[in-house]
Amino acid sequence: MRNKIVILRKICHNSTLFKMVSLKKVLLLLTVILFTANPFRSAAEVAPSTGEVSSPEEINAHIQHHLKDDYYFNFATNSKTGHSYGFPLPVILIDNGLKIFSAAEFDHGKKVVEKDGNYYKLYHSKIYKTDAAGTITYDDHQHPTNAKPLDFSITKNVVGLMLAALLLFIGFMSLAKTYKNGANAIPKGVGRVLEPLVLYVRDEMAVPNIGHRYKEFMPYLLSVFFLIFLLNILGLTPLGFNVTGNITVTLVLALFTFFITTFKANKDYWKHIFWMPGVPVPFKFILAPIEVLGMLTKPFSLMLRLFANITAGHSVVFGLIAIVYLFQQELTVGGSIGVSMLLTLVLFFLELLVAFLQAFIFTMLSSLFIGMAVEEHAHH
Repeated sequence: MRNKIVILRKICHNSTLFKMVSLKKVLLLLTVILFTANPFRSAAEVAPSTGEVSSPEEINAHIQHHLKDDYYFNFATNSKTGHSYGFPLPVILIDNGLKIFSAAEFDHGKKVVEKDGNYYKLYHSKIYKTDAAGTITYDDHQHPTNAKPLDFSITKNVVGLMLAALLLFIGFMSLAKTYKNGANAIPKGVGRVLEPLVLYVRDEMAVPNIGHRYKEFMPYLLSVFFLIFLLNILGLTPLGFNVTGNITVTLVLALFTFFITTFKANKDYWKHIFWMPGVPVPFKFILAPIEVLGMLTKPFSLMLRLFANITAGHSVVFGLIAIVYLFQQELTVGGSIGVSMLLTLVLFFLELLVAFLQAFIFTMLSSLFIGMAVEEHAHH
């Protein structure tokens, strides 16, 4: 009995020591945090920051500039000196002949470029014809009325598309070399990443939605899936691409789906649109315009969904980064940086999921629309 009491006393003593040690560690950790954060708070409260904090208007201008296409590939800009770190891209215009020159001649819109007696000005990321003074005229809604030449320039979005195409070409060439060694050959390198995705597009999208004709449309489905996915991933890198956040790009992708659906559709598809079988004749005239409208809204939904989700994601990421500049007084310098990094990191991983989901949704819906067009309906 006495031995048991001694053992219990030892256990209680050890437990008390453990609690005391744990409490000391917690207090030590809190002390370190407080002493670490205190200099930032003291500096913020005693002496105002000597640097200029970006205003909400400046931050919004940076966000809008990122979302737009550009004739320069800028990595950073010094707001004080106005100096940009990057390189200009080639400008290709057709205006009474072919005109090719560097975007550096515009000096970020500060100069007017003269070519063969014609004057051009870069204004709000667009090139307008103007006079030697660079005059821009406006309508009642403050929109420029100057004529614009045909523009085939290599802009930042075009560079992004070229880079994505090059990476896809290299990746699929590696996968194709593997298949040359036999159907059972195991892919190597990047092919190990691509093959499961190829099989996923085939087995989960093409075959269930299109049926036995899936091989006919696999090249397009694979192209659009990997292109959108890679462009979305590139948009999350410091390169600053926003290709799928450009509504012109998403419009072209949606039109590809629309044209494939339209020209590959069988007679049953058109019969169900213009003369719906199985319903009374008066309702056929009511349903026909509704079906035509639905046929046109399908590519519109593809275009708008991809554009809106990517644009919103980029805007929110920039907004969270802006916490560093907007909340220095409320959170201190260290606090604003910590909160910004934490929230941006969480959203970054969410955007990685969105990058895949948007490619998946676009490809899934495209395969569904194509399957509806080529489906062999039973006769009513």
